[in-house]
Amino acid sequence: MHPVLRTVLQRLALGVLTLFIVSIIIFASVQMLPGDFAEAVLGQAATTETVAAFRRELGLDQPPVIRYFDWIGALAQGDLGTSFSGRAASGVDRSREVAELVGPRLMNTLFLASMTAIIAVPLALFLGITAALKRNSFYDKAVSTSTLTTISFPEFFVAYILILLLGTLWPVFPSLADVSREMPFWDRVYTTALPALTLTLVIVAHMMRMTRAAIINLLASPYIEMARLKGEPPARVILRHALPNAWAPIAAVIAFNLAYLVVGVVVVEVVFVYPGIGQLMVDAVSSRDIPVVQACALIFAATYILLNLIADIIGIVTNPRLLHPK
Repeated sequence: MHPVLRTVLQRLALGVLTLFIVSIIIFASVQMLPGDFAEAVLGQAATTETVAAFRRELGLDQPPVIRYFDWIGALAQGDLGTSFSGRAASGVDRSREVAELVGPRLMNTLFLASMTAIIAVPLALFLGITAALKRNSFYDKAVSTSTLTTISFPEFFVAYILILLLGTLWPVFPSLADVSREMPFWDRVYTTALPALTLTLVIVAHMMRMTRAAIINLLASPYIEMARLKGEPPARVILRHALPNAWAPIAAVIAFNLAYLVVGVVVVEVVFVYPGIGQLMVDAVSSRDIPVVQACALIFAATYILLNLIADIIGIVTNPRLLHPK
C-alpha cells in the first residue's frame, strides 16, 4: 500500500475512534447538568409519582449505559432523536424531531461560517505573504500590531464595539442578525455582515501570523535562494516555490479557525441574536432539552474532528517524502 494512502486511512480510523470517545464524554457531561426536565415542566407542586411517570415516558428512568447505547444506536441509523420541548404535563405532545430543529439552524451557522471564511482566509493569506515579503518594515509591524490587537479582545467585546460603531453611531448594518430561509440571498448577506465582520477580526490574526512565519522560515531555504539566483520574480518565488511547501502548517491553522467558526460561534450568535446552532444549544441547555444538547455538541465535535482531519490529509499529500518514497 502506498505510504500516503496508508497514512490517510490511519488518520480516518483515528478520527472515527476520537468521535466515539467524544460521544461518551458528551453523554456523560450532559447527564451531569444540574436540574431535571421532568421536574422543570411539572413544577414543584408535582408529586413524586407524577415526576416518575413523566420520566418513564421520556425514557429518563433507564440506566445511563442503556440510554447511551440507545442514543448511539439511533445515531448510527441517522436518527438524532426527539426533542423534549413541546412535552407538557397535561400529556399533550407537540415535540419535534431533533433533526427538524437542528437542520435550519445548522444551515444558518454554515452560512455565517462560509461568509466569514470567504473574507478571512484570502485576507489572512494576503496579509501574511505581504508581511513576510516586507519583514520588519513599517507595513509588517502595522499589520502585526493591528491583527494582534483585535485578537486580544474577547469576541463579545469586538461585537459590541462594532454594534456601537456600525449599528448605532453610524447605522450601516443592522445590529440584530435575524435571518430566515425566506430572506433573499443578498438581504441575508447584509443582515449577517456584523457577525461575519466580528468573526473575521477574531480569526484573521491566527492565520496571518502562521502564514507569515511559514513563509519567512522557507525564504531561507537553499532552493528559494537558487530560485532567486535564477532571476525569478519575488511573486513567482513565493507562489510557486515557497507557498506549496508551507501548506501543511497553514492548512492546520486554517482548519482550526474554520472549525472555530462552527464550534466557537456561540458567543457571537448570542450577542447578535443570530438563529444558528450555537443559539439553539444555549436555549436547549436552559430548558434541559437533553436530545438537542447532545446533538449540537456532537455536531460541534464532528466538525472539529473532520476539519482537523482534512488539515492532516493536506499536510500528508503535500509532503514530498511521502509522495515520492525511496
